[in-house]
Amino acid sequence: MKTYKYKINEEDSIEINLLDSVFYPTGTSEEIIKAVSKNITQPGKLLDLGCGAGLVGIALSLMGKARGTLYASDLSEDASNLMYKNAVNLDIPIISRYGSVFEPWTGEKFDYIVDDISGISEKISDISPWFKNTSCISGEDGTDLTIEVIKKSHHHLNDNGMLFFPILSLSNSEKIIDYARHMFNNVKMISRQQWRIPDELLEHTSLLFELREKGYINFEEKYGWLLFSTEVYSANSAK
Repeated sequence: MKTYKYKINEEDSIEINLLDSVFYPTGTSEEIIKAVSKNITQPGKLLDLGCGAGLVGIALSLMGKARGTLYASDLSEDASNLMYKNAVNLDIPIISRYGSVFEPWTGEKFDYIVDDISGISEKISDISPWFKNTSCISGEDGTDLTIEVIKKSHHHLNDNGMLFFPILSLSNSEKIIDYARHMFNNVKMISRQQWRIPDELLEHTSLLFELREKGYINFEEKYGWLLFSTEVYSANSAK
């Protein structure tokens, strides 16, 4: 079985199991952990939404950001089961469910919702190295799932609760940010990281430039490279 190792701090690291049918952690996953851990000042009831193999929620729990039981869900039943096994292996109390977005959490509220549901243009996901065995039903501009999370999250946040979500520039970033500001009084970018566009995507540069021309995605041309970004946002005080 494949595994993924992540360094929690200078002394400790964790290793989780992976499955080909479950989305693998990426640099974005690690950026979410880093940004969210710096912006949770006290532990609370935490939901890892779109958990995949579970790296984000497990790491945050071991960093002391989740109080008591860790909650997690994914559209994939394989992912939900794998998250449960990975958490149990690390002695983390876990409730893991499967279903679309907030469907598994009717009537539940959280102090922190950490969204790691896929958010890139479907046309990009179809040719990317990230979604070879998993799906990404996020629309041509990559905004559908992230906007659905933002739209419904206030029903699942406690008073003073916070939503954390990533925006990749391989989606219509401005559309997502505008919607978040429509739904929340306080929306703040808490981290930003640039990455080189993978070689698999560079084989389709005409499509990349076409989608950028339409405003569906964005990327920079620098140092002879094509660069995309991950930005992580926090949102609280729902309108």
